Amino acid sequence: MSTSLAGQGVVVTGAGRGIGAAIAAAFAAEGARVVVNDLDAEAAEQVAARIGGIPAPGDAAAAEGVAALIGAARRALGRIDVFCANAGVAPAGGADASPAAWASAWEVNVMAHVRAAELLLPDWLERGEGRFVATVSAAGLLTMLGSAPYAVSKHGALAFAEWLAASYRHRGLRVHAVCPQGVRTRMLADSGPAGQVLLAESALEPASVAAALLRGIESETFLILPHPEVGDYYTARAGDPDRWLDGMNRLQQRIDGYQGEKGRTE
Repeated sequence: MSTSLAGQGVVVTGAGRGIGAAIAAAFAAEGARVVVNDLDAEAAEQVAARIGGIPAPGDAAAAEGVAALIGAARRALGRIDVFCANAGVAPAGGADASPAAWASAWEVNVMAHVRAAELLLPDWLERGEGRFVATVSAAGLLTMLGSAPYAVSKHGALAFAEWLAASYRHRGLRVHAVCPQGVRTRMLADSGPAGQVLLAESALEPASVAAALLRGIESETFLILPHPEVGDYYTARAGDPDRWLDGMNRLQQRIDGYQGEKGRTE
């Protein structure tokens, strides 16, 4: 890669498995020094051992957890060059989702990014360089049927990434929003009928998402689409919202039918 990552200090949250583990491994393969964060301490330590990284288990969403992670990463790395806000949650439910589900989605999918940026920006802006990677999901560009908290919070994550790029690009900050559709992770396995109907058939391996991120860094691309067709859907959504919503509603009817079929007994 001409955008050399060798020797750079990288932090990846939610890196104990899935997309985060794949991103951590991809950076390590490029010669970066990688801090592996996850709530699951054992998972973080296993990934770190596998890639030659540094485990830093803990909460990457709450203010005190973010501060502890960034402090530990700075002590281990000297400085943070790349921060990958990858940790995410996808609680099911619609308008009836519990307050706890809404709060969790907002804290992990949005405020974790805000809190990390608050602590990272002063140093990055002073030295005129830094890289913030947000794992957003195609749900942030489109929506996610079956999970209003996930869809709404991922729109928020994308909006914050856009704001960072628009506000600080001229001061050396580079921002990337990674927006895959289905990825073969535990989150997809737990996504219920909506995930099976909408995402399972075209799902990618986590390593494919990580490879797309590296290509996006190489090309300095803000919006990274491991599923290129998402760009067409995004254009269609903007160009004719009512037609797009009609199409999404037809998908919802398929999900309803799938749920009905699963509920039948012989």
